[in-house]
Amino acid sequence: MKYYFSVNITTQEFLPYYQGKVQNVVVTTTQGIKVQFPAMHLRKYLTANGIQGHFCLQTQQNKFLALSKVK
Repeated sequence: MKYYFSVNITTQEFLPYYQGKVQNVVVTTTQGIKVQFPAMHLRKYLTANGIQGHFCLQTQQNKFLALSKVK
């Protein structure tokens, strides 16, 4: 299954996720579905400005497969 969503979070807001104090991220997809996945998968998209963009989360049988930035 593929889920599309947008993220706009500052570096300061992402800090607890980056430090591992918060393990999971919950996002609302463009279809209005709430999806939870491990925050560590967003780390590679962190810049000095935070994390911004549109993403695609791929799952199979409710298990994480991949996260990619769409734009």
